[in-house]
Amino acid sequence: MSGTGFVLDPRLTEDTCPVTSLPLCDVLLMNDARYPWLILVPRQADLVEIADLGDGDQIALWSEVNRAAAALRLVAPCEKLNIGALGIIVRQLHIHVVARNQGDAAWPGPVWGYGDAEPYSPVAREALIDGLRKAFAP
Repeated sequence: MSGTGFVLDPRLTEDTCPVTSLPLCDVLLMNDARYPWLILVPRQADLVEIADLGDGDQIALWSEVNRAAAALRLVAPCEKLNIGALGIIVRQLHIHVVARNQGDAAWPGPVWGYGDAEPYSPVAREALIDGLRKAFAP
């Protein structure tokens, strides 16, 4: 899952599992069972901000974010989606799409920086990734 000069930040590699590749972004599952949580990473080198993308790629990014949100809602129905591009710890441009429900571990606050991640069991992780891949299929 890489393009010319693109290398995924090691922290994202460590904390996520690959789901699929879209035309612009790789889609990753955050390995934290407290929240169904996708991360989209444009496969272009040296991006930090959304504004670093060209106009056409910005449009493509939001289209892919919408596609990720729809796939996530399909496999993990939720009351609210949190979508954000913080980049405070990991500067490489990446977009979080997080399914939230009242009563989840961080509700009603943000998930970023709250508590310790609870990794998926291998069986649960593979089942979720399989469902997501089906939801992303054309």
